Amino acid sequence: MTDDLVVRPLAGPEELDLFLDLSYTLDHELADDLGTGRRRPEWLWMALRGGRLLGRIAWWTNKDGGEPLALDFFDLDPDLPAGEAAEVGRRLLATAMAAVLPAGTVPPEFNRYLPPDWREVPETRDRVELLFSLLAETGARPLVERLRLEWLPDTPVAGPTGRLAFRPVRDREDLLALMTPVMEGTLDAHGRADLAEGLSLREAAERHYDDEFPHYTSPRDWWRVAELADTGEAVGFVIPARNNYNPIIAYIGVLPAHRGHGYIDEILAEGTRILAEAGMPRVRAATDLGNVPMAAAFARAGYANFQRQVDYVWDAPGASRS
Repeated sequence: MTDDLVVRPLAGPEELDLFLDLSYTLDHELADDLGTGRRRPEWLWMALRGGRLLGRIAWWTNKDGGEPLALDFFDLDPDLPAGEAAEVGRRLLATAMAAVLPAGTVPPEFNRYLPPDWREVPETRDRVELLFSLLAETGARPLVERLRLEWLPDTPVAGPTGRLAFRPVRDREDLLALMTPVMEGTLDAHGRADLAEGLSLREAAERHYDDEFPHYTSPRDWWRVAELADTGEAVGFVIPARNNYNPIIAYIGVLPAHRGHGYIDEILAEGTRILAEAGMPRVRAATDLGNVPMAAAFARAGYANFQRQVDYVWDAPGASRS
């Protein structure tokens, strides 16, 4: 079924319209990503038959010149029979991964955004599960399903209670000193994976900071440390920010000694308030489906679940070549 299939990367940005013959929720970001170097034509691959796009795949990075950090496009023509779609996807994955990823390296994580009810819609579920099964054939495994959340400006923000006072984060060490104990007992799957890898609490916090925070385009004086109003003891922190695409609550945490007192609601309100007062048209956030306390806090603050995100990872170097 794939004898006449052509699998190749984009010749250049001028072929983006062909890549867009299939659709996904991130399509609107592709032109700007190509212009800024967050994507490269040689990272966008297509499976074609007679000029018809049957499948596509693409990687992303967070800065011009960076290595691939995520596989976030993998689409197959929904009109293909399941067996033929599987063959196209199998060939596309094998060819593109071999060309894009250095031999012997662990492939970057796969992320897929889905409707909140994706399991309840048979057509959607079948198509998504086909993609997941093809990834599994290459050695990938599911890591976590996440809630993608959104706050809109007509949603009220809870006012201060007076229990906490907030100050800006002073510097990297100031924040790392709080992020480190927050890693203890974390319910976040990515954080738990870092610890399972053998990283210390401090090392896991440093990885999170260095991989994400330097790339935000927003002012660092938005970042806040929450302290008890009467003693000045640190309780937690929140990182309101703007990434390349959206205003976000990038990270939020309560220190273990202060969990269970409802401080998370006040800290989240502070982060949301900062972004709202900066005139942001929305605030995005995400939390693991299994992090029930954090999901409940976002719901109390008026954040709506507008999407799910499913992440797959490869654990062993070279797994994508099998």
